Amino acid sequence: MGAIAGLYVRHPSSFQHDTGGHPENARRLTAIEEAMSERDWLGMELVEAPAATREQLERVHSAAHIDSIRELAERGGGPIDLDTIASAGSWEAGVHAAGGAVHAAEQLLSAGAGAPGREAEEAPLRWAFCGQRPPGHHAERDRAMGFCLFNNVAVAAAHAIAELGVQRVLVLDWDVHHGNGTEAIFYASPQVLYVSIHQSPLYPGTGAATDSGSGEGEGYTVNLPVPPGSGPDEFLSLVQTVVVPIGLEWRPDLICASAGYDAHRDDPLANCELDDAAYGDMAATMRDLAAELDVPVLICLEGGYSLGALSRSVVATLEVFADDRAPRTAPAEPAAPYRERLARSWPALA
Repeated sequence: MGAIAGLYVRHPSSFQHDTGGHPENARRLTAIEEAMSERDWLGMELVEAPAATREQLERVHSAAHIDSIRELAERGGGPIDLDTIASAGSWEAGVHAAGGAVHAAEQLLSAGAGAPGREAEEAPLRWAFCGQRPPGHHAERDRAMGFCLFNNVAVAAAHAIAELGVQRVLVLDWDVHHGNGTEAIFYASPQVLYVSIHQSPLYPGTGAATDSGSGEGEGYTVNLPVPPGSGPDEFLSLVQTVVVPIGLEWRPDLICASAGYDAHRDDPLANCELDDAAYGDMAATMRDLAAELDVPVLICLEGGYSLGALSRSVVATLEVFADDRAPRTAPAEPAAPYRERLARSWPALA
C-alpha cells in the first residue's frame, strides 16, 4: 500500500464539554493527543472540525432533540439521565463532533490528488480519525443517552449518502457497548450496513443476535454479541471471517468505524480482554478490506475509559494505516456459530 496521509480531526470545544468526574471526560482526549504528539501525529494532517449544520443533524435527529440540547447548554447544562451530562460548552462540542465526522467524510470522498487544498502529486486521502467528544453511537433520533448527545458516525453516513454520491456505507462498531442509536437510526435502511461486536449482557441491553433490521433494511443490521471475558481471538475472528466476507460481498462505498476502546482488558466499565495489539489487528484488517474495495475509512472515537489503554490503543489503530504491517490471523472457530446463523442473509458466509 505505501504510506498514505490521513486526517486527524479535532476541535477545542471537545475540551469544553465539562462532565466533571464522569468517566467520559476531557482527560480522555488529553491522553490521546499527548500520545499522538509524542509520535509526531504519525504524519497525519491535523484539521479543525467545522460545526455540523442544522440540515446535517436533522438527517438523523429530530428538531426537538436538537433544540433540547442547545437549550440545555444555554441554561448552563445539567443531567440528561443517570449517565449523560451536559454543560454550557456541550452544544458547541456536540455540533463540532458531528461536524468533524461530516468534514472527514467530505474530504475522504472528494479530496483525491489535485482536489482543492491538495497538490496534484499528493496521494489521495484514504483514512481519517475524528478525535473528538462527546461520543455518539448511543444517541438515538430523539434521545441523548450513554454519554452521547448527537450520533456523529450516523450524521456522517447520512451526509455521505445524501450529498456525496455514496450508495452504501458499512459501519463497524467495535465499542464494547452496543450502538443502539446507530442501529435504530438505520434499522430500516438498505444503504447502511451496521455491524456491532459488543459484550452481552451489558448496557444498554440492546443488540440481540436476532435483531437484523426491518422492511427494506432487513439483513443490514448484523449484531455479533460476545460473552464477558471475550478476547482478541473472538473479536478478530469476527472481523476477519464475518465482517470482511460480508464487506467483500456487499461492496460499500465508505467504511466507518465506531471505534470504542472499552473492550480493553484494563477498562473499568466492561469485562472483555482485548489488548493494544488487538485494536491494531482489527484496524489493519479493515485497512486491507478498504484497499481491496478501493474505498476510504472514517474512524470516529467512541468509548474507552482507561486513559493508558485508550491512548495506546488509538495509537495502535492509527499506526497500521501508516505502514504495511499485516494483521495477525485469528482462528476461525470463534466465529463459526455466527457465520452459520448469518449465512442465510449473506451467502459469502456459507
